[in-house]
Amino acid sequence: DADQGRLETQADPQRLAEVHCHLQQRREIRQRQQAAAQQGARTRDGQLIEVAANVASAEEAAQALAQGADGIGLLRSEFLFIDRPTAPDEAEQRNAYQAVLDAMAERPVIIRTIDVGGDKQLDYLPLPAEANPVLGLRGIRLGQVRPELLDQQLRALLQVSPQRRCRIMLPMVTEVDELIAIRQRLDRLAAELGGTTRAELGVMIEVPAAALLAERLAEHADFFSIGTNDLSQYTLAMDRDHAGLAARVDALHPALLRLIELTCQGAAKHGRWVGVCGALASDPLATPVLVGLGVAELSVSAPQIGEIKALVRQLDASACRRFSQGLLGLASAGAVRQACRDFAAQSHAQPAAPMALQQ
Repeated sequence: DADQGRLETQADPQRLAEVHCHLQQRREIRQRQQAAAQQGARTRDGQLIEVAANVASAEEAAQALAQGADGIGLLRSEFLFIDRPTAPDEAEQRNAYQAVLDAMAERPVIIRTIDVGGDKQLDYLPLPAEANPVLGLRGIRLGQVRPELLDQQLRALLQVSPQRRCRIMLPMVTEVDELIAIRQRLDRLAAELGGTTRAELGVMIEVPAAALLAERLAEHADFFSIGTNDLSQYTLAMDRDHAGLAARVDALHPALLRLIELTCQGAAKHGRWVGVCGALASDPLATPVLVGLGVAELSVSAPQIGEIKALVRQLDASACRRFSQGLLGLASAGAVRQACRDFAAQSHAQPAAPMALQQ
């Protein structure tokens, strides 16, 4: 039972029959969800939630589009840089990014600048050994010490077309000055290339400092996307790859929810939107929480697009806001998850709005 993380070793024939029946029901539900996946996802009270996909190639982008993605919420550009002896040049990068935009028709694509270091090392870009690599030279920090690497990538991104569908996202931002400096570099490179329009520039909120500075960052960023995987381990001071602690790195911890709320509040003060591209966006239990806290976009694994869209259509955004506020005062992730289960059971007991009203 993958949902519950449980293995049954002594299943009798009656139990096996129950499981087969349950699997058949799940297949039928998924078929209905997929049949409606190309349509938008609005809550019962009319709030549109974009459901995008996390991908790592043009091929995955095309698959996501077929499964109903409203856009690409996270393209991990590392796919161009790993498992090769030399770095991709500007032309190769431009062609690869253009292929992703082409695969998504008219939908937007968020491309995260290269995020290596930590547990992702490149043979042709040797970095000094670090005692705590996840706290070291990674993400945008690498672009600060190797500016030619970031500038090459930014030039490639500025040459894809149309620019209005390309959004650039910076990982591991911790200070407002970092964002300002890169925005200035982006403007300078755009002027050199003679472009009349420039891709939007956003910040990946994955460090507590960025969440706490969200209002200031929103003065200079066009959007935010919350990376709940790293935000969880940095907030809880637990390595998500630690065998003895990984199960406790839960993004539904009330401390994480407070940071998500703070991010959404800071963004709203400057008219910016907030997405979530971490694993929490793919957790159905978390969907009403994120909607209630003010998240406007959920970027999920492509096979879950239909499921998350169907869930959004069952929700009332006003009820989600009241529910999520109550979670902020709970004492643990376990208490939050139980409250989410109770809320889900209550929501599923109510019929979904007719599909004609969702369009």
